[in-house]
Amino acid sequence: MENRQITLFLDKVRDLTNKQELIKLVIAKQRNPLSDLKSVIVTIVELKAGIRLNFVYRYQTRDITKNFSPGEGLPVIKKYLEEDFLNAELFAAGETIQLTTVSRGKIKIKTTKPVLKPVTSFSHDHVKERVVSTDQNIYLRELGILNANFEVRHEMSDKFLQINRYIELIGPVIGELNLPDGFQVADMGSGKGYLTFALYDFLTRKLGKNPVMNGIESRDELVNLSNEIAGKSGFGNLHFVTGNIADAAIGKIDILIALHACDTATDDAIYRGITSDASLIVCAPCCHKQIRREFNVTGPLKSVLKHGILEERQAEIITDGLRALIMESQGYQTRIFEFISTEHTPKNLLIVGKRVTRDTSSKQNILENISRIKELYGMRQHYLEGLLKQVKPLTA
Repeated sequence: MENRQITLFLDKVRDLTNKQELIKLVIAKQRNPLSDLKSVIVTIVELKAGIRLNFVYRYQTRDITKNFSPGEGLPVIKKYLEEDFLNAELFAAGETIQLTTVSRGKIKIKTTKPVLKPVTSFSHDHVKERVVSTDQNIYLRELGILNANFEVRHEMSDKFLQINRYIELIGPVIGELNLPDGFQVADMGSGKGYLTFALYDFLTRKLGKNPVMNGIESRDELVNLSNEIAGKSGFGNLHFVTGNIADAAIGKIDILIALHACDTATDDAIYRGITSDASLIVCAPCCHKQIRREFNVTGPLKSVLKHGILEERQAEIITDGLRALIMESQGYQTRIFEFISTEHTPKNLLIVGKRVTRDTSSKQNILENISRIKELYGMRQHYLEGLLKQVKPLTA
């Protein structure tokens, strides 16, 4: 019975594909809740070779795209429906069809009215809508992302993807915060300002907020260039100042950002965010050296960490894991995202900490976990711990 229902559903997918009336097919609700593959989204795309089914495999932290001919794609869909997922929803020009697995594996199909607009073009060459608009975008043009016609330059497409991914990740988090008018944002180590400009643009134009934003950069030439571009873009409350992460004079911080700050500079930035009682701390760590030097493993792990590359990767994981735990002990709820695919940059983690209220017992448990992890790796102290001990002991 179940296979019959799936067959009927697949016949409908085939028919709608042939008529080019299929808008989108979403296959979801994993049979195995631990599976890293969360859903599969199928659409029609027109390539030089003809009509293809475009599969987007949506994982927890990344998307993978593949194209199949209709004859190749339908068996793949069948396999996912029979083996990997419980539900599917088919959006078409004239109807919406839901396939649902209910009690004891019974499959039901329900047809309702259409909810999506028909697709007018299946061309693969259309510009994908991004959260960062290129239309008359002065700062992206001045930074070399766009050409004179406000089109993304081919050699800068990866950077444009990174900018959009960054805003997609932290934009919704900032939108949830209850921030006062004129809240203070500090971007520590802003560099050339790609992400600084994009965030300011998003906060003011998309969210309608009124931040005062400072980009902190040690190189005078980049500070001068960025201020010039901010002026051309009409960004009146975006300023760039010369300084470094540890001691830049910037006053109260509501949102602190530090992207690709090298080694313990990331900890300096987190420290400044915590001691300023920032509502949000966002960092993308880089060059994890301090913890690797601290490693003094004597147990069974020693035989694994004798390999340099494994020790290096383990040091990165433990460094950032402890950073997140230390932030949690100080009243932050943390999440770690994949910032951008490793094919674009190997330094691709984004640690986001949002200030919350934690009870004493929760803090004590976190501190005990930190101690056990340090003991396991023969470590004395994480650099961030040392910074915080200067102002308050890490005890519950």
